[in-house]
Amino acid sequence: MINKNRPHILVIPEDDANDQLVTGFLLEFNIPRQIQPLETAGGWTKVLDRFKLNEVGGMERYPGRLMVLLIDFDGKDNRLGVAKAVIPEHLADRVFVLGAWTEPEDLKSASLGSYEAIGRAMAQDCRQNTDTVWGHEQLRHNAEELARLCERIRPILST
Repeated sequence: MINKNRPHILVIPEDDANDQLVTGFLLEFNIPRQIQPLETAGGWTKVLDRFKLNEVGGMERYPGRLMVLLIDFDGKDNRLGVAKAVIPEHLADRVFVLGAWTEPEDLKSASLGSYEAIGRAMAQDCRQNTDTVWGHEQLRHNAEELARLCERIRPILST
């Protein structure tokens, strides 16, 4: 269980594949008390709905909380804009929308390894400020959101 009074990150994964990516990320850093994946939502719109209905209040109560909405972009150019439209302006600097350009299954079929291995590699990129995995064609659209996120989570990951 996370300590809500310390800086921490909650992640709402769209589906099981995204949840496994988070698991790999967590395994790389081994800081389970600071990053917590929530139950999979079962669709990208359900991630947004869950955030709006269940998580905004907690973000307002806990100023050290960051939120990652982990969705599939399904090849849609407007997906990020649609997702960001549900984020209250006063929380925008603490909420990050990330995901595969199509779906995580395409990352796996690109010979990047298992979802957990991909998640570990994503974590290594964040720690080392590299884009070995994040630079992949399925993930490079995340560059701006990722830069914002990495800047905010480095202090959490280094503790």
